[in-house]
Amino acid sequence: MLAHRRERWPAWRAWCFYLLGLGSYAWIQFGFLGTWSHDLRWAFTTRIALLIFLVPMMVALGMPITLMRRTFRPGARAALEAALRSWPVRLMGNAIFAPLVPLVGFLFFLTPLAGPLRLDPGWAAAITLLVPFIGLLITLPITEDTEHRSSTFIIYEFLLAIVELLLDSIPGILLRLNGNVLDGVAAATHTVAGAALPHWFPNPLHDQHLSGDFLWFLAEVADLPVIIALFTRWSRVDRRDAKQVDELSDEEYEAAVRAHLGQRG
Repeated sequence: MLAHRRERWPAWRAWCFYLLGLGSYAWIQFGFLGTWSHDLRWAFTTRIALLIFLVPMMVALGMPITLMRRTFRPGARAALEAALRSWPVRLMGNAIFAPLVPLVGFLFFLTPLAGPLRLDPGWAAAITLLVPFIGLLITLPITEDTEHRSSTFIIYEFLLAIVELLLDSIPGILLRLNGNVLDGVAAATHTVAGAALPHWFPNPLHDQHLSGDFLWFLAEVADLPVIIALFTRWSRVDRRDAKQVDELSDEEYEAAVRAHLGQRG
């Protein structure tokens, strides 16, 4: 579509989408973390944290929403804009709500539900698909959608994101400091596919402590790109607002100033 209009899409954007976005997903799912996620608590929690934080951020570097806006036909583009304006996407895609989703999800690691989530094959398949999808719903609107946000709203998002930077560390800290195994699985499985577990496998409590360490670290680091994305979005919105002001005629500018002063009075 872009080629027909003699427009170009940066090749590095495409490489980011395929190599960093889809590549990071494949590395997580088919590498060490995916292989041992059933048996190691820290591999399980780290895999989920990377699926919801890392993969969406890598996909967002490819700017898929911007590409869809430029390539879709008018009907499909209108449907895309309607989806972006829908309340579920607007709710998920603002920095007030977005960091709360991982926080609530990570709190499950502190309950006996963490055991079935890790050991049940059905839940494992659901997590593989659902967690990255939720991450994309959180990340893509924050990084790309500047059409439906005011600069004042983004400032509030920015301030609350800093507060939530501290809240996201709570699940990891509690996992690290707790002296009891919280997921209800008191002992690790002694065999994997009929073979004895490797000698380096940690005991359940140490496994939980490692899980807390990695989760704590990843939750803190992952909030930094959100703050950077908010700052970038604020810059775009500020430039958009400045351009709109510059395009006003003298009469329109004076009318806007009078209306603003009238509202303040």
